[in-house]
Amino acid sequence: MKTKGLKSTVCLFIAAITMSSCVGSFALFNKLARWNKHATNSKFLNEIIFIAISPAYVFCGAADMLVVNSIEFWSGKNPVANRVGKTEDIKGDDGLMYAVKYLEDGYQITKPDGSVLYFTYNKQEDTWYMNAEGKEKKIIHFNGDGTIKTFLNNGLTVDITPDAAGLYELKQAQAGTSFFMARR
Repeated sequence: MKTKGLKSTVCLFIAAITMSSCVGSFALFNKLARWNKHATNSKFLNEIIFIAISPAYVFCGAADMLVVNSIEFWSGKNPVANRVGKTEDIKGDDGLMYAVKYLEDGYQITKPDGSVLYFTYNKQEDTWYMNAEGKEKKIIHFNGDGTIKTFLNNGLTVDITPDAAGLYELKQAQAGTSFFMARR
């Protein structure tokens, strides 16, 4: 009787840890998939490689689901997803390519013209900063009530909600059409 109760408790404990709605980023699985997509220039050869290494996909998916994503859920950090020091070329809305380097506390962005700007996060202040040409400027601050204080180029600040309505308010304030919500 005691053994049955102990087994049930252990099973419930394992289920609570492994099935705690920690969907996670599946970083290990996605790294394998990214590598496979770019292993060769031939989509047919990439498919052959995919089929040949399909057991690795099963292993990586299971490892992510049972271990890595649980670590990410409980600690807030995925041990496989560390990108600090890595640089990616990202296409901007303007169609140009930008080099984005991942930093410990933010990003270094090199524009197509070679100029560099930084977006950094100050954890103590819960604030993101932009540094361009040696000038530092607050961009956003996370308020304690769940809203976000945005700092506009014209010197005004706007508190918005982190949803579609807040984004709309911010776009209106940037365009200068909603002065009633801006304050100094």
